[in-house]
Amino acid sequence: MEEKVRTRAEIPVEDTWRLEDVFASDEAWEKALSEAEPLIQKGAEFQGKLGQSGKSLLDFLKFDDEASLLINALYGYASARSDQDTTASKYQDFELRIRGYYSRYATAMSFALPEIIAISDEDIEKFYRECPNLELYRRVLDKIRAEKPHTLSASEETIMARAYEIQNAPSAVYNLFEGADIKFKPAIGSDGVEHELTNSTYIPMIENPDRTLRKSAFTNLYNGYEQFKNSLAALYDGEVKGRIFNARCRNYPSILEAALSKNEVPVSVYKNLIDTVHKNMGYMHKYVKLRKKLLGVDDLHYYDLLTSLVPDADRKIPFEEAKETVLKALSVMGDDYTDMLKEGFDNRWIDVYENVGKRSGAYSTGLRPHPYVLLNYKDSLDSMFTLAHEMGHALHSYLSMKNQPPVYSDYVIFVAEVASTCNESLLMQYLLGNTTDRKERAYLINYFLEQFRGTLYRQTMFAEFEMLTGEMAERGESLTADALCSLYEKLNRDYYGDGIYPDREIMFEWERIPHFYYNYYVFQYATGFSAAIALSQKILKEGKPAVEDYKRFLSSGCTTDPISLLKIAGVDMNSPEPIENALKLFGELIEELDGLLG
Repeated sequence: MEEKVRTRAEIPVEDTWRLEDVFASDEAWEKALSEAEPLIQKGAEFQGKLGQSGKSLLDFLKFDDEASLLINALYGYASARSDQDTTASKYQDFELRIRGYYSRYATAMSFALPEIIAISDEDIEKFYRECPNLELYRRVLDKIRAEKPHTLSASEETIMARAYEIQNAPSAVYNLFEGADIKFKPAIGSDGVEHELTNSTYIPMIENPDRTLRKSAFTNLYNGYEQFKNSLAALYDGEVKGRIFNARCRNYPSILEAALSKNEVPVSVYKNLIDTVHKNMGYMHKYVKLRKKLLGVDDLHYYDLLTSLVPDADRKIPFEEAKETVLKALSVMGDDYTDMLKEGFDNRWIDVYENVGKRSGAYSTGLRPHPYVLLNYKDSLDSMFTLAHEMGHALHSYLSMKNQPPVYSDYVIFVAEVASTCNESLLMQYLLGNTTDRKERAYLINYFLEQFRGTLYRQTMFAEFEMLTGEMAERGESLTADALCSLYEKLNRDYYGDGIYPDREIMFEWERIPHFYYNYYVFQYATGFSAAIALSQKILKEGKPAVEDYKRFLSSGCTTDPISLLKIAGVDMNSPEPIENALKLFGELIEELDGLLG
């Protein structure tokens, strides 16, 4: 039997994140939450005054900035504590309490948007002249006022704010189900040995050269999800209906437009991604057939997609080695960038290893005084790339917080995946540039191809699933388990082609994708990947000028719309060109791998 997953108490403290930098103790969090309570009444006292003068408006905006910083800290600490062990009821309670507090705060502040929108153009310009410090907030005020067609009366906004907790329920329930409740039968290898199967251990198993183990893990995982298909379909249906409620109440033509408009991303960018990928589906079908040929199997199954085509080149990469390699790969970004990386590595910004009850996957959260990263590190090449990816997010947050005032220190989701994926691309270019071994090069190209498949194609497939299910619900069609499974099965046939065996279990994969509860998030992995490939190429070819442009992008927060932000770095996402160029590179790498191994 392999080693059991450790409990939280068994993880060495140096391998855990130091959340004490946010709140020194749980008691300090409790005290801060109690001290936040009067902010609701204090904020409510601004009601009816925002249109009176520039000073009144500025005072409210400064107050809301300060309150938001405290709320974000309270929420971030509670969420991180809960994620490190989702079975800990104490931190589930913390998370529920801060969600409840935020709902009450948002309800109390719901007067603000209608009042700001009601200010006439003449008066708002007069406010800027009379109160020059209000100019800091011009962009955020312009964004608010542009939402006039989608903003309701004060009483209606209060109702919408009160509905926040209810609409967040599907996501909260899913996170608890996926992190703490669902259990799977052990996977069994060809040697008869049982392996504990969790969402975190699944990927290493599906990468394993033992095909018996891969099949067992694949079958047992999706059989586990199949048992809950009706409940999870109802949960997802609730998520989508919540989006429809919001979009229709706010007079948006669709839930997709409602989701993208807040980040100033045109719907055409979303649909252009799907259209461009469909036009280049031949690359994907060619890759699937090459994988089948190189593995030498009669039928290629979905559980064969992640195993290395160069298995004897696999090796373990301990966390310490991964940190050193990532630092070397990103040295092209300059000493100031790698110094920030070292600060994160050396000062416990990262929660490194899996433990019982820990949330699966990985993420970065932009807390103050510094970001944090959750990993489930597995001593693999994939885990090393995940480290580079999440630290890209972290340093994007860190630079934006250092260089922008609170109101502009966050960045919108559309650009979020660019910094993370650029780090991955630079890491891959470094690794490819530092090997002369034919087998190792094939191994790395295999991994790079899987990044393309998993990010550009697979995430686009997820985006299409989310778009189509949203359209189904808007037409009044029921999102039953059968309907969702049927759609998901069809999309897999479209994307993977006839070179792969139609395993029935794949139709249940939608049940294990947490991002389907993130309101049209996943497409940005694919657009971000395309932009990141372009930016990494610029950095490597042009050197310092491109690096400085890229750092300006990282430091700009949300000071302008995301399309303009990426133009600062040198990429135009209004054009399909970055996606097409990335897919062209995918095709070239397929040819090279075929030449190396075919």
